[in-house]
Amino acid sequence: MPGAAGQPDATAHLDAVERALREVSPGLEGTAWERTAGNRLDAPAGDPGGWLLQTPGCWGDASCSQRVGTRRVLDKMRENISRATRTVDISTLAPFPDGGFQDAIVDGLKASVAAGNTPHVRVLAGAAPLYNITALPSKYRDDLVARLGGAAGSVTVEVASMTTAKTAFSWNHSKLLVVDGQSVITGGINNWKGDYLDTAHPVTDVDLALNGPAAASAGAYLDTLWDWTCRNTGVFSAAWFASSNGAGCTPDLERRLNPAAAQVPAAGDLPVISVGGLGVGIRGNDPASGYRPDRAPAADDLKCGPIGLHDNTNDDRDYATVNPEEAALRALIAGAGSRIDISQQDVTGTCPPMPRYDVRLLDLLAGKLADGVKVRIVVSDPGNRGTVGSGGYSQIKSLNEISDTLAARLTARLGDPGKAKATMCQNLQLAPFRASSAPTWADGHPYALHHKLVSVDGSAFFIGSKNLYPAWLQDFGYVVENRAAAGQLDQQLLAPQWQYSQAAATFDYSRGVCQG
Repeated sequence: MPGAAGQPDATAHLDAVERALREVSPGLEGTAWERTAGNRLDAPAGDPGGWLLQTPGCWGDASCSQRVGTRRVLDKMRENISRATRTVDISTLAPFPDGGFQDAIVDGLKASVAAGNTPHVRVLAGAAPLYNITALPSKYRDDLVARLGGAAGSVTVEVASMTTAKTAFSWNHSKLLVVDGQSVITGGINNWKGDYLDTAHPVTDVDLALNGPAAASAGAYLDTLWDWTCRNTGVFSAAWFASSNGAGCTPDLERRLNPAAAQVPAAGDLPVISVGGLGVGIRGNDPASGYRPDRAPAADDLKCGPIGLHDNTNDDRDYATVNPEEAALRALIAGAGSRIDISQQDVTGTCPPMPRYDVRLLDLLAGKLADGVKVRIVVSDPGNRGTVGSGGYSQIKSLNEISDTLAARLTARLGDPGKAKATMCQNLQLAPFRASSAPTWADGHPYALHHKLVSVDGSAFFIGSKNLYPAWLQDFGYVVENRAAAGQLDQQLLAPQWQYSQAAATFDYSRGVCQG
């Protein structure tokens, strides 16, 4: 979209995402999504790209002996928490933080108390049924309080685990660290020592750090989740709760302790859109929405056998209105004019019982390929597939599952399988993730990728916890449009990722590889 004097609009992608959100979920503005100005990507002095937090950060080294990125993540967590004067709000997927992640939390809180503060802490974990039955809030509270030692009396701790809909597989999946409603770290990184720290084959993941009003947007989103949690706690309820110092469950901590008047008006000049989803069970729909979606195009490969759940992703208008992040991601991709970079654990999901993919999303990608847009997709090595599909860091057996689906959607569009294949050969790059020139980590384990990253046109990107495959969870992330930041993302992550992943590509238009 042209701007003044014929120049490209600096926020064309952000504007398109905002329009989609206002159409789909107008009533959730300020609770599940919000556009704010005056933000700053939180990078240390002398390191403009330091806002990008990667694990493990050992590109090119299969032994991963120097985990610079992981240390930066832990140091940033510790630093942000140490500056807390009022609140520390953490959300995660169960199990609760442990190992070096817990150390960073404890050290940060001790520093805050030593500076004369009395921080109020909330820790919310999404609990998948059966998998996380041992994720007990009381146990985590006791461990945190014990580690705080003499500082514990100055820290109010609330801990909860929650499952909003067992039959729809819905629970919190967001990964957030919000301090005083002014700083935020978010992305895909789970605070698990066994997967990220104390292992010779660490998970590759990414977060971003940001300061400004968009951090308060994240706090408002967490208040939304805690409001439901506090109303559903009990021994046999959907949420379990524990606290220290006799505290009750606080549904409005951010709103109460971090009112707008207490916020720094602006930390920088960056506009961003925060966008989350409420999954299933928190709200049935957005009554303010007049959204009337086109019916998802027919697809005969969405189910994997007779077992299947109601398809919220492809066939539920009300679900769409309370999960605006899905519309936001599709709008971001729809606006791409030259290039799409997707770095994800998977783009097709756990099937059965979930639908295999988002038809609108795959059709968008097929349409972009047909229009000549270059599309690069890197996913976790299928060697990480768990015994039940979602039990590992991949849900596919072969990259052909992705390319075959794209070919089918392109064939439906073009009417000719030969043209579909030729289009993919001309415009697609598809590869399993590699972190070095070696095919596996030094211990023989395949590389696990956990990114939830979409970048378009070298100018706008999404980083958060939302997967592109069907998953009906509570998730959160940011859409950022800034060419300098997108360039840093490309230089520090996308370029080295492709440098090493390219050798295993099944499609690579730049080298004439076309194996699908």
